[in-house]
Amino acid sequence: LAGVLAGVMYFISRRQYDSTYTTVYTESANRRISIAEKLRRLPLAFFSERNLSDLTSTIMEDCTMLEHTFSHAVPQLFASSLSLIIIAVGVFFYNWQMAVALFWVVPLALIVLIIARHEFDKAYTHVYLIKRNVTEQIQEGLECVQEIKSYNGEQEYNRRFDGILKHYEKNLIDHELIAGVIVNLSVMLLKLGMTTVIVYGAWLLSRGELSAFDYMVFLVVSAMVYNPVEDVCMHIAVLTFLDVRIKRMKEITAMPEQGGSADTQISNYDIVFNHVSFSYEKGKQVLHDVSFTARQGEVTALVGPSGGGKSTTCALLPRFYDVTSGSITIDGQDIRSVTQHSLRSAIGMVQQDVYLFDGTIAENIAYGCPGASEEDIALAAKRANIAEFIESLPDGYDTQVGQRGTRLSGGQKQRISIARVFLKNPPLLILDEATSALDNESERAVQESLSELAKNRTTLVIAHRLSTIMGADEIITIDHGRAVERGTHDELLEKG
Repeated sequence: LAGVLAGVMYFISRRQYDSTYTTVYTESANRRISIAEKLRRLPLAFFSERNLSDLTSTIMEDCTMLEHTFSHAVPQLFASSLSLIIIAVGVFFYNWQMAVALFWVVPLALIVLIIARHEFDKAYTHVYLIKRNVTEQIQEGLECVQEIKSYNGEQEYNRRFDGILKHYEKNLIDHELIAGVIVNLSVMLLKLGMTTVIVYGAWLLSRGELSAFDYMVFLVVSAMVYNPVEDVCMHIAVLTFLDVRIKRMKEITAMPEQGGSADTQISNYDIVFNHVSFSYEKGKQVLHDVSFTARQGEVTALVGPSGGGKSTTCALLPRFYDVTSGSITIDGQDIRSVTQHSLRSAIGMVQQDVYLFDGTIAENIAYGCPGASEEDIALAAKRANIAEFIESLPDGYDTQVGQRGTRLSGGQKQRISIARVFLKNPPLLILDEATSALDNESERAVQESLSELAKNRTTLVIAHRLSTIMGADEIITIDHGRAVERGTHDELLEKG
């Protein structure tokens, strides 16, 4: 019998735990994945308007708060509300007059909280945004620690950060005071119910309409019945704070995604920019009516002054941003009609600013091709002129590069980035200052490899070094967002 009872208790406890915690934790995990998937489908314009720490806090901290609230506060709120309803129904059937005396303050206390909900929301939102600013300052300090130390800026950073912390502390105290006053006002109103029970019960007792036993019962009940009501008031305040976080998540999930439904079915990789205009924000045009064709098997170079729009032009091809007007087509297909995944699978990029992930050299080379063999990785490294250096390391291709590749030089990081493209072997290439961090000898070796890679492919090159673009099939000058001149190197020299 004892074993059966123990089994029943375990079954009930297990079901209770699953319904209260496991379900909530599973939902929290799904929520994080869903937000991350949403972010993956958003254009880069969304990220340029938001700080990384802001998005990280939404995925981690906000989801954790939601998880904690729904696994603890909501069940307690439900239990307190259910207890209150059961007690109210019971005492109303027992003696409705004393029940009214006991419970008339409950709607009053809840009305105070509902009226104050706007103030709660405003205060919580204000504190929440200030806290995000603190997080952003911490992240900025960590990311820019080298610059801060280089300019002896530690004291200035600490002074500024201390001021932000004090501002956060002050606003947090103010917010807690507002919340505390309102919640305690509701609790004080509840205590009036006990006074009403004592006075009104004594009057009924003197008139003989209430027995001494019933009077004592209601005195005892009045001493305990307001505890679940206080819990309800507290949890309503917590749920109001949760509204701010839920709004942030809804803001992300409501952002419009880049369209595209058909996978690319391409036989020719000619890229046509057809009267393309683009602006990062309304009223600030970056590109104006840019038209040109980058043909398969040819190298098309974009040159011009810094800030002229060269990198922006190339960023439109993999749909990091969508054109404001005009169109970009590959083999006659508008790139906005295809999925981001299929489009980007056909594009290899080497940029001026190289990012390496915290992992091994092999993992970083194979980032775009996770199933690549060791032989393929080694061949890609050889073609990028980095194999000899990698093999000289004690751990070879298993060498850890550190966060952002801090254990490697700028040139080494760039050659690993080039090896990624060799391994991916895409039909479209974008080389944005791909050899800018290399010395002359390495540049010559890598340039030969890039020239080999560019055969039968459509290649867009951004470069300032004349040696990189002299052999381009067409050079297009981008100045102030316009394609102002085009031709081969010799033709442009003739034009002056």
